[in-house]
Amino acid sequence: MGRGMADAPDDAELVRAAQAGDVECSGVLLARHWGAMRAVALSILGHRPEADDALQEAALTAVRRIGDVRDAASVGPWLRAIVRNVCRMQVRGRTEVPADQLDLLARPAIDSDPAELLDRHAARDWVWRAIEELSPSLRLVTMLRYFTGVTAYEQIAALCGIPVGTVRSRLSQARTKLTDALLATADAAHDDVAALTRTRRAEATEMLRAAERGSYAELLAATWSTDVETTWPDGQRTTGQDQLIRAMYGDVEDGVRYRLAHVVASRGVTILETDLISPPDDPFHCPPGAVWVLALEDRRVRRLRLFHPER
Repeated sequence: MGRGMADAPDDAELVRAAQAGDVECSGVLLARHWGAMRAVALSILGHRPEADDALQEAALTAVRRIGDVRDAASVGPWLRAIVRNVCRMQVRGRTEVPADQLDLLARPAIDSDPAELLDRHAARDWVWRAIEELSPSLRLVTMLRYFTGVTAYEQIAALCGIPVGTVRSRLSQARTKLTDALLATADAAHDDVAALTRTRRAEATEMLRAAERGSYAELLAATWSTDVETTWPDGQRTTGQDQLIRAMYGDVEDGVRYRLAHVVASRGVTILETDLISPPDDPFHCPPGAVWVLALEDRRVRRLRLFHPER
């Protein structure tokens, strides 16, 4: 028999279960405190669409950081502090606003990589299952915004070749869909996103090594579509592998080295963040980094977008 109302788990029990990987408990926690979280958003932003956006972004942040909660019994104030911080960032721009309550209740993160934060508990697969259900256009902006260094709306717009307003609209739609998924019972089977990411990282590492060995053309022939469509950082578009091969071998000949910094993977999209290391005698030969957005079909790269983020 299920528990009666008097026997319902308290917040501390739900937090401990969520930290152990019980994704349904994460949903129960959000549902239980949703009203109070919404009240905070409305008090700061008023009855505007921005309040709903902030509330949904706070929900995603809370799921990613549930493993950082130090005082399980005080998860309510912790959730409200996250909402408050997101709202203040909306009011004051993207400048970080310290939230004293949040700092007291959550351990400082080792780094600011949201994908690594997500990997600390089993709910990552639940969240990625929800992301996979998004349309390709919504999925891409979500992956960039929450899991890469390309977080500014202007840079996402430049990478995707769409207006900033479209980025805002797509992120708003994505947050709504993801929040609905987080609040629902999470009892479906989930793919192992960590294993997928390890596979894609190994593939990317081999690709960059192949360029240094001189076997880049052979690797592309084996793993990429022969008529791959590439959008270059300057907006130029090419079809086929020839221009990719010439560009990579040209960089290698000039002494440029690629260092893989970060990988984000879903079933149909892989995002690579690479550092570009200029030759010692020409330190400004190339931009400091590049983002590769690879769209896969039948396990082969079908489309590629290259982008140089500002730093």
